[in-house]
Amino acid sequence: MTQFPARWAAVACGLVAAQAFAEVRILENFTLIDGTGRPPVAAAALVVRDGKIDYAGPKAQMPAPAGAERLDLAGKYVMPGIIDLHVHLGNVKGLVQHPKFFTRENLSEQLRTYAWYGVTAVVSMGTDADLIYQVRAEQRAARPTLTRIFTAGRGFTNKNGYPSSVPGMKGVPMEVESAEDVRRAVAHLADRRVDVVKIWVDDHLGKEPKIPLELCRAIIEEAHKHKLKVAAHIFYLEDAKRLVEAGVDALAHSVRDRAADQELISMMKKRGTWLIPTLTREVSTFVYARPHPFLDDPFFTRMADPQVIATLKSPEYQKKLQGDPNLGRYEEFLRTAQKNLQAISAGGVKVGFGTDTGPPARFSGYFDHWEMELMAEAGMSPAEIIRSATGRAAEYLGAKDLGTLEKGKWADMVVLAANPLKDIRNTRSIESVWIAGNRVR
Repeated sequence: MTQFPARWAAVACGLVAAQAFAEVRILENFTLIDGTGRPPVAAAALVVRDGKIDYAGPKAQMPAPAGAERLDLAGKYVMPGIIDLHVHLGNVKGLVQHPKFFTRENLSEQLRTYAWYGVTAVVSMGTDADLIYQVRAEQRAARPTLTRIFTAGRGFTNKNGYPSSVPGMKGVPMEVESAEDVRRAVAHLADRRVDVVKIWVDDHLGKEPKIPLELCRAIIEEAHKHKLKVAAHIFYLEDAKRLVEAGVDALAHSVRDRAADQELISMMKKRGTWLIPTLTREVSTFVYARPHPFLDDPFFTRMADPQVIATLKSPEYQKKLQGDPNLGRYEEFLRTAQKNLQAISAGGVKVGFGTDTGPPARFSGYFDHWEMELMAEAGMSPAEIIRSATGRAAEYLGAKDLGTLEKGKWADMVVLAANPLKDIRNTRSIESVWIAGNRVR
């Protein structure tokens, strides 16, 4: 009869504590940027046990567990994984958007792409099918090896309101017409334990009817009864003010029609309203109307579909976009959004991080790094930008075990070859990405 080691027999009987077989890894000799806003720590170390951080700080003070795997990261920089508070998952293949694409396979492919770019958690903002809840539950029951999902489920607009008119979006948002519609819909979302509630408040430059303020108030009130945050897609300054007055928790875009005034900034600071600027969303509205160097950037092409790149480079595609009567306004909307980000951030309002990636030609992961560059152009320091995309983003979500590299947190992190505090473009120098202590790149 085969003789098994005694510890194997103990495992079979359930007698050995999981701790005895813990996976322990030490990362050492790097500069730690922990996501809290504190100064970086040189000659640092992390001890990761079963995907969570046991120690983060100077190597000289590290309690080194015996038998741990050791990774020497001399000369490298380690920061928390990026948390993108505004994406749209699953509905796009190539440059085509449709709910039929919302499959497990497509979700996994997109989450894998985000992870390759160091984005370790995303909030899918209002365009999800019910499959999202199953995938989220599976992630939370284990140690994920793909980018973490948070979700708003299906967001709110009014009857025939934006973005229901966008190709492939009819029936994706919930179109509400009464307070009773709102009550039922919010209860449905609360039953599914969404992470945030989304409202679109926009007439799409006058093309569609905008959801009335009274319905927005009802959504906010009902969501807050269920202890759910509400984020609003906005474009206009006046809508931003009225929604902040109504208690919205975050503006999911910068104001883009005109300068944010002191009244809005003071209201947001007083009420604790967050700003998630999504500057690359504005870039996507005009950048493809003429050839752009990023389409040849190896950091982009490594993960992009060659057929998509060929289409975006084609004269036919560019000519089509050049026929948009509003094309001349879009770049100014970006500049206004950047100026408003600078003013609102300088005014003491908390800034999260988001891109609005996922729809056609808004590229998952790559745009996260471009977003950081645009935030730097707007006047934010690299340290502020990194904090907004890590510790601040987790704070907004109430995700107490994410966002910073501290004891007790999940080891969601990015190893970089160059210092992002010196130049935010150095977030592109990715050498490895880890989610829950699992190396995913």
